[in-house]
Amino acid sequence: METERGPFQGVINVIRFNWHFYALALVTWLALLFAALYPDWEFSVRTRFIMVAASLPVLMSLFVSFFVYDLSGFYRFDWLKIFDLRLNAKILNIHAGFDESSAVLKQKLLPAGFTVLDFYDPEKHTEVSVKRARKAYPGYPGTIKTCTHQLPLSSGSTDTAFVIFSAHEIRNREERILFFGELNRVLSPEGSIVVGEHLRDTANFLAYNIGFFHFLSEREWKKTFALAGLCISTEKRINPFVKIFILRKS
Repeated sequence: METERGPFQGVINVIRFNWHFYALALVTWLALLFAALYPDWEFSVRTRFIMVAASLPVLMSLFVSFFVYDLSGFYRFDWLKIFDLRLNAKILNIHAGFDESSAVLKQKLLPAGFTVLDFYDPEKHTEVSVKRARKAYPGYPGTIKTCTHQLPLSSGSTDTAFVIFSAHEIRNREERILFFGELNRVLSPEGSIVVGEHLRDTANFLAYNIGFFHFLSEREWKKTFALAGLCISTEKRINPFVKIFILRKS
């Protein structure tokens, strides 16, 4: 399976899977451009100012997406060396319908065991971008369909579990706690869970404007982990917009 990413693959996917938003932004920008040609000087200046103000959030979100998903090398997973993890043992990678990490992780880590789970449920996880991504990209070979409240793995069978940019798709708090409780159950006594997420914070507000409401706050994540019987052994921002939590059994 192909593991090499194109130089603009991340930001192109963002546009591709959220094209309705960018189409609306383009139509709005063209309408303002047309209005800016109105002969009244004062009206034209105001319209041009609105054009610039309306364009900046869109351009900022695209730049940050390019930085995080393409330029920063996030999906090379070189940042894993920062953490003390059992990376050649039994690995679980779990996602919400769009898998950009399994092929790279399998090739990079060469684990003793490698399981991929997909908890996407179209009845619960209704993001149109995920539906489009699933149509565009085939799943990793051998991916097992699962639900968030009952993972098809035996207790203590996983040494390291990866949950990258996916757990926030579980919008219901109780469901999210049950999900992390299941991860706790399948984790070996000395195992770790690697959670990578954007946060609902200032940096992501500046990057994505109101789109940052799709993310969860750090406080909410920590409450979820604690209620699922997990503790944070390490937390670290690997860039201004993404934080990694390393979880272990409490």
